[in-house]
Amino acid sequence: MVKTNDSLYSALVDKKLVPVIKISDPDSSEQLADALITGGLSVAEVTFRTGCAAEVISRMKNSRPGMFVGAGTVLTVAQAEAAVSAGADFIVSPGLDADVVRYCQKAAVPVVPGCVTPTEITAALALGLSTVKFFPASSFGGAAAVKALSAPFPDVAFIPTGGIDMRNLRDYTSLGCVLAVGGSFMATEKLIADKAWDEIAARTRSALAAICAP
Repeated sequence: MVKTNDSLYSALVDKKLVPVIKISDPDSSEQLADALITGGLSVAEVTFRTGCAAEVISRMKNSRPGMFVGAGTVLTVAQAEAAVSAGADFIVSPGLDADVVRYCQKAAVPVVPGCVTPTEITAALALGLSTVKFFPASSFGGAAAVKALSAPFPDVAFIPTGGIDMRNLRDYTSLGCVLAVGGSFMATEKLIADKAWDEIAARTRSALAAICAP
């Protein structure tokens, strides 16, 4: 991540949690943002897995300007451009695409590409990055793999995502090399479709409490 937004970086360090959002109804954008804020989070990653992702990002940013809203599952420069035009505060990719990284750097937008091997991490470092997404975390060795990778790459911060929930949340957040974790368990696609805002707020609150627990 290029720390062009110190407030965003501080929010990630403070909460260590990023809800990963797949949403199909842009009219639920504001209520979803409010549910996350009520639960204690001012950060969200809206994935480009639906056609309305850019609109959701725009509506969240315009209605809740104090919230950090990023774009996830960004695979191409065109998607990155759409996300930035919508007001995205950061870009997250499942893999490492140098063109996407360079576009984000030129646009001065923090970017976190997915890396799971030493070779990919080395490539990210060569592009000037120091934060990577470890995805899909549970399929590539989980917290133990992140800890092992941190030994040869002590200056790299990881954001593990994929297969993370309340059962293994602390396994990751207890690692000093983990900047934050991403997860969809707080605001699942079904909970959003059902407009279960109280449940989303409660799950968010419970996740934050688990991270902070001694």
